[in-house]
Amino acid sequence: MSPAHPRLRSLHAGWIEVIAGGMFSGKSEELIRRLRRAAIARQSVQAFKPSLDDRYDAAAIVSHDERRVASTPVADVAALRRALAPDTQVVGIDEAQFLGPELVPLCVELARRGKRVIVAGLDMDYCGEPFEPIPQLMAVAEEVTKTHAVCLVCGAPASHSQRIAAGSGRVLVGAAEAYEPRCRDCFEPPAAAVGAPAAAAADADPRPRS
Repeated sequence: MSPAHPRLRSLHAGWIEVIAGGMFSGKSEELIRRLRRAAIARQSVQAFKPSLDDRYDAAAIVSHDERRVASTPVADVAALRRALAPDTQVVGIDEAQFLGPELVPLCVELARRGKRVIVAGLDMDYCGEPFEPIPQLMAVAEEVTKTHAVCLVCGAPASHSQRIAAGSGRVLVGAAEAYEPRCRDCFEPPAAAVGAPAAAAADADPRPRS
């Protein structure tokens, strides 16, 4: 393992970790695991999630298997910045794809200030197109973890989120009743998305969980 690896960095150095993948792939579960380990190590931890994500618990990050950690709901990046405590050492952010491009410079700033920043989010939308700002965060992160679910068609590792409910907007609230994990071969992009870039995220609310 290289001495430059985040796990071996000075306690005074900051870095960015990104946990990315499709729905049902365990992103929130992995984020919760890392935040809990940091808390066990007696580090000062703050967790955040978009305020619109209140289906399971408005004040907690909750995985699909019901694991949870207390969090602060924020409407946008500006609210997240205001809620940050000066002595926080570890910052966790779930469903980061819903916080917009302003999240990237904030994460870089926090890392430069010595914070460990752990971000989880969808890297692709239901059309199979990059879901900003996760790709940009992956590019500037020291560590990237790509999670996979299990394809419900063939059982292979799944990285796509197949929408099975009606709806043409880029975002649509739902879990297992609206989406299912698919591998590349079994994924069927919507006809309107074939050969075209991702639909504009005009339908801002409500939004799906990963």
